[in-house]
Amino acid sequence: MADQSIPPVARNFGFLSALPFWISLGLIPLVWLAATQGGWWLALPPLVTWYLFSALDLVLGQNNENPDPMTDESKLFWYKLITMIWVPLQVLTLFGLLWYVTRTDHLTTGEAFGVFFGVGVMTGTIGINYSHELMHQKSALERRLSDLLLAMVLYSHFRSEHLLVHHRYVGTPRDPVTARYNEGFHRFFPRVLVQCYASAFKAERAMLARKNLPWTHHKNPFFYYWGLQAIMLAASFAVGGWFGVGLFLFQAFVAVWQLELVNYVEHYGLTRKHLGDGKYEHVKPQHSWNAPYLASNWLLINLQRHSDHHYKPDRRFPLLQTYDTVEAPKLPYSYPIMTIAAMIPPVWKKVMNPQVRAWRKKFYPEITDWLAYNKARNPMPR
Repeated sequence: MADQSIPPVARNFGFLSALPFWISLGLIPLVWLAATQGGWWLALPPLVTWYLFSALDLVLGQNNENPDPMTDESKLFWYKLITMIWVPLQVLTLFGLLWYVTRTDHLTTGEAFGVFFGVGVMTGTIGINYSHELMHQKSALERRLSDLLLAMVLYSHFRSEHLLVHHRYVGTPRDPVTARYNEGFHRFFPRVLVQCYASAFKAERAMLARKNLPWTHHKNPFFYYWGLQAIMLAASFAVGGWFGVGLFLFQAFVAVWQLELVNYVEHYGLTRKHLGDGKYEHVKPQHSWNAPYLASNWLLINLQRHSDHHYKPDRRFPLLQTYDTVEAPKLPYSYPIMTIAAMIPPVWKKVMNPQVRAWRKKFYPEITDWLAYNKARNPMPR
């Protein structure tokens, strides 16, 4: 639970309170502006997403207030609406830009890919993040909307991997996206691309096996994933031909890169204690890095309140709690800055390795040999 030194505060959950989280809609005109203008305008979407919000964080600072987690869901309409309305807007933006860019004559081939780099920043930073919020909800509609967002970046298996593997095995050798201590992002990225897909498929196959069903059974969601992704690829070909398919694939890669950068930051070096015989301690707030910065949490719908998300995965983003450093570690900067640092391994390790060592000394002073944890060589959890 959230630290009692940060008690819940009364909050009005009306439209004006939710309005800052709607700021993500501003990325849509930015990518269109880049497409229509070309040239240096192509830098606008990533510059705003990464650097403007980093600057705003420095100016606006942190938000350590906790809303009442027992707030009735009926009061969260304007917060829920943004994640749902984003889906048709992303469909129109992605395929509208595919149609426009493959027919205009004012963009070079390089500029066309520059446009879709910005699109990938949008579909990754916003689209995949919103799909993450939606997949955790009980509503069938929200889960289907989540699947549409993931299919647009060809990463549909993320739902299975995240819900069946990551949340259950975070901080153990079975979770591919728990970045290992001293593991640079350029090693982490190709590893998780392979391991997460295999891990997700095995998890779904195991669920079917417990019902005495083969993996080829129609209830295996991978057939649904493959079908949705095939539709997206076919639509990109219908709209933009083979060039359109290439642009679509490029934005999907950029989006997935954005996702895995965040995954890398969220749990870097944070491991659960092995209790022996493949048993691990329960997940605690201390097993996620947090960043309670105001502006970037508007953009990322409180994703940086990550410890509470692991404590209550289906808790909607406006109700996520922040934690005192007694309970959970805080990143030195917000996600936008930390993901940039992650792309430069010497900088990342200089900043974060001392943080991990301090975390170990604080929470696990009894562990003197960390080699098995560093290399993910502890026994697989039962």
